Amino acid sequence: MTVDSVRAGTPGARKNVSPWVIAPVVAIAAFMEVLDISIANVALLHIAGGLSATQDEATWVLTSYTVTNAVVLPISGWLSNVVGRKRFFMLCIAGFTLTSLACGLAPTLGTLILFRCLQGITGGGLQPVSQAILSDAFPPAKRGMAFAMYGIAVVFAPAIGPTLGGWITDHFSWRWVFLINLPVGLILIPLVQALIRDPDYMKEARHKRGGKRPRVDLIGFSLLVVGLGALQIMLDRGQQDDWWHSGFILAMTCLAAVGLIAFLIWEWYDKDPIVDVHLFRNRNFAVANLFMMILGFVLLASTAVLPLYVQELMGYTATQAGLVLTPGGIAIICLMPLVGRLVGKVQTRYLIGFGFLVSGIGLYTMTGFSLEADYNTIMLARVLQASALGFLFIPISTAAYDGLPMEKSNDASAIINLARNLGGSIGISLATTLLARRSQFHQSRLAEEITPYNPAYQDQMHQIGQATGAGDLASHGILYQDLLNQASMLGYLDVFKFMAILFLCMVPLVFIIRRGVAGQGAPAGAH
Repeated sequence: MTVDSVRAGTPGARKNVSPWVIAPVVAIAAFMEVLDISIANVALLHIAGGLSATQDEATWVLTSYTVTNAVVLPISGWLSNVVGRKRFFMLCIAGFTLTSLACGLAPTLGTLILFRCLQGITGGGLQPVSQAILSDAFPPAKRGMAFAMYGIAVVFAPAIGPTLGGWITDHFSWRWVFLINLPVGLILIPLVQALIRDPDYMKEARHKRGGKRPRVDLIGFSLLVVGLGALQIMLDRGQQDDWWHSGFILAMTCLAAVGLIAFLIWEWYDKDPIVDVHLFRNRNFAVANLFMMILGFVLLASTAVLPLYVQELMGYTATQAGLVLTPGGIAIICLMPLVGRLVGKVQTRYLIGFGFLVSGIGLYTMTGFSLEADYNTIMLARVLQASALGFLFIPISTAAYDGLPMEKSNDASAIINLARNLGGSIGISLATTLLARRSQFHQSRLAEEITPYNPAYQDQMHQIGQATGAGDLASHGILYQDLLNQASMLGYLDVFKFMAILFLCMVPLVFIIRRGVAGQGAPAGAH
């Protein structure tokens, strides 16, 4: 079915081009960009070794990308309106492809960090523009299936990223983590040129301006760069620099708070804002952004913590750790089309509530893990938790667009993708900090029991000595290592419990969303 039969020409696509042809093209562009957020994580040690840098220095390869990416995300809607959405999309793909090539060929760590900054800038528009194109290409009643295609890309990419990155690094070189983007980008550019066009409402807006460019809000842009840049650096470096004990992190926190608060105030009263914060007057949009931030929080935090658990405590290799996550990613792919169809038949708030409830239960089952848990136990819990994410992304995206004018789709996509990415950054940062702090807490509590006056301690030392033939000193070392493992295990369980509670607390909030089903609620162009 082409949208010619719906609105005399598919917005965002050339005439007589089915939106089902458009969907995979733009989804692949988003997948490529989201994948680069997580795929480089597992290659850090190899990058540090290959470029004669420390591991701490190499982490700036990740931080530089997330900082510049976060800055471009919220202004991508404004840039689409200024440059033209198709032109901006193609520039992003071309720039992302070229900077990926530059990253793969970088001779030093300094040049790699510079190219990663440029990669984050050029890739920042791929996610929101892809979603905006899909939102316009499909009529409101079919948006569920459009977001299913997009959801597969942005939810599956973080799940497969560490596995793919580890396999590429182990079998080839860390440079191929970046170079794999080259053939994808070269294929996408001619496809976008052939299939995509700017929607009529964007052409009419440019015509009304008489070809003049909108005013550039330099003050708003400067505040955004300072606020989001400082926030992202704080989140990425906080745990490594010991948070508030670091003057650098305190300075970044103050800059982030001042910059973002001033930005919101400035944009609220500016006549031509680069980010339309007035969209938050729409109740559905505001709540959907909260839900999307929480989704990003748990999606990326669980994807980061679970592989750490099986590698640190269960002895899994990087590839085996990836195989724990992969079945959950496959479950998401299988369920996304089903949820896309349900969105047109079931109230979105019921689907969102179901997703938060089931995924929260899946996370809570992880609190039953132990040092003896087998692969199937861990994998099935991940499948239960991850599969329910499909019931969140599509309905949340649909609820966010419900009632918004079509000409606001670019701004809405930019904000909601920023919410998900920021949620992911906060999730990873908070989860790793909580893991370290709770492990230390449990270690100190368990160490209180290791005393010669404790009969259980004496009995355990005796059993270790009999089993291994080791002396008291060696037996004490073995026992202490077991204590460290138990403390880490309890720390991981606390993190899983925290994420489960966070998701379950979202369930009653779904009733804030207005009643209605995709295609039967407020019309897409309603104010």
